[in-house]
Amino acid sequence: MLTTILLTIGFSAALAFILGVALGFFNEKFKIELDPKISEVRQALPGANCGACGYPGCDGYSEAVATGRAPTTRCSVGGSATAEVLSKIMGIEAGTVEEKVAVLLCQGAIDKTVNKGEYSGIPTCRAAKLSTGGIKACSWGCQGFGDCTLVCKFDAIEMGKDGLPHIDYDNCTGCGLCVEECPQKILTLIPLTKVGSVVLCSNRTVLKQTVLKNCKVGCIKCDLCVRSCPEGAISMVNGIPVTDYAKCNSCGICVQKCPTKCYKLLEKDVLVVHQ
Repeated sequence: MLTTILLTIGFSAALAFILGVALGFFNEKFKIELDPKISEVRQALPGANCGACGYPGCDGYSEAVATGRAPTTRCSVGGSATAEVLSKIMGIEAGTVEEKVAVLLCQGAIDKTVNKGEYSGIPTCRAAKLSTGGIKACSWGCQGFGDCTLVCKFDAIEMGKDGLPHIDYDNCTGCGLCVEECPQKILTLIPLTKVGSVVLCSNRTVLKQTVLKNCKVGCIKCDLCVRSCPEGAISMVNGIPVTDYAKCNSCGICVQKCPTKCYKLLEKDVLVVHQ
């Protein structure tokens, strides 16, 4: 019995040794030499692995850049500095990265909006949207469960006591993960350097009384912003005022005239960075 056990152990060890040697030989014989640029590019990336570049993490993006399948300006986390390093590695002219951040196009805080009723389902925005069409009487409003905070890898979003996500523009990299996650599609990416007015409301209902009933800070489609703009920079598009930034000079008249205060200046009221 003991002899059988020892023979089995000896045979197994010998077989393992032979297989190990064989695997090492074939691995060396048929190995694929990796482009050293892939390693260089990978080391130059910040390592966030957020996937905002459109590739499966930094490894996927570094390979795509090194093989010429992707531009050097896709890393929103690293920004222009990383793009410059990558361009130098690739021997091409450095491109620029337009820094963007996420903006919530809704001001429907708890004390400003009306709920449909008591919701007892899965506490996520997506679940509420799929099961009941949303918990708010305003079909376009923020659901307030914070799905966006869960996907943010940079601690740039937190839920406030007002039931809305608040974005820290010191930390936001413009990766867009929160934009993709939001089932209401009320988060959008805007260039950090952009100036001009923007309406923080996504309610496209054209009935003024319906808007006022459901939300105290919603756009009531009064057209005051359109009629008062001296530059003719604002027009109504699908129930929402839209600013033509080629014409807007940030005079702030639309902000002053808006009766529900849903018009804001990007550079003064929205894109506030504390660095």
